[in-house]
Amino acid sequence: MASHRRPSQFGLTGVAGFDRGARVTALSAAAAATAAALAATPASAEPQDTPRDTRAEVDRLYADAERATEAYNKADERAGTLRREVTRIRDSVARGQERINTMRGALGSLAGAQYRSGGIDPTLSLVLSEDPDSYLDKASTLDRISSRQVSELAELQEAQRQLAQQRAEATRKLAELEKSRAAVTRHKRTVEGKLAKAQRLLNSLTARERAERAESDRASRSEARPDAPPVAPASGRSASAVSAARQAVGRPYVWGANGPHGFDCSGLTQWAYGQAGVGLPRTSQAQRVAGRQVPLDQAQPGDLVTYRGDASHIGMYVGNGQVVHAPYPGAPVRYDPVGMMPINSVTRV
Repeated sequence: MASHRRPSQFGLTGVAGFDRGARVTALSAAAAATAAALAATPASAEPQDTPRDTRAEVDRLYADAERATEAYNKADERAGTLRREVTRIRDSVARGQERINTMRGALGSLAGAQYRSGGIDPTLSLVLSEDPDSYLDKASTLDRISSRQVSELAELQEAQRQLAQQRAEATRKLAELEKSRAAVTRHKRTVEGKLAKAQRLLNSLTARERAERAESDRASRSEARPDAPPVAPASGRSASAVSAARQAVGRPYVWGANGPHGFDCSGLTQWAYGQAGVGLPRTSQAQRVAGRQVPLDQAQPGDLVTYRGDASHIGMYVGNGQVVHAPYPGAPVRYDPVGMMPINSVTRV
């Protein structure tokens, strides 16, 4: 096509003038055709997001952020475990080194004593001794000292071998800890990015659209009955956990937090059971297998309900068809119908 040709070095007349004129004519024709096409296209056909599309995208971003949050929690939990292991190994190495230093000092003293006692011929020592029986006792003691020295030398060598292993283990754990810290940072950035994008989308809604979103949210929660008569929990510790979770209602969602002033979804359930003296793992995926699975129709208060195919969200069943959970940023801990989203499993702790 003429419009893709290399510009000519000729003047405005001749071949160059013809090419430029043809190019202008072609461009003008194309522009006219485009304008005609736009005029013939209804305004409603222009691609643009509706408030419903925006709300759906916000919900998707929140779900993605929650998955990244659980990945962050897992990496952070692993980093904490590794930090404790490294501290334990370092303490053990320090104690081992102190023990080795003590053993070396003792062996050095024994070696010095043997050297000094060996400076006189044993026969002459016996002749010069005023008390031969006493000399024989001393010689026997020196033999025992020599035997003990051999034993302690072997013990020292074993202690040195163990110390070298512990130092190697500490080196491996430190390298693993650095990788885990990097994973924490990576997942944190992912969460922050998802939440920031969701907030930008929310900010793009008009006041009326935000009110409609809030109303739709309230309508979806209309089945929740926090004031219904209580249902018997599965156990005493479950009752304590349910009581703690109910007390947390109204506290803010804070990603990566496990109480007492803010929570993400698995942080709430971990904290609630912690108040009952039960230690749960940090993530919803790990909590899912922290007990016995039961059918939904047999759920009792205190059971953990995980959601989505990847178990990336979790709440606590409190009876009467409802759960307490930390839903997403901007929404406090609250009651919702147990079937608010696809259920993955029900776990009795």
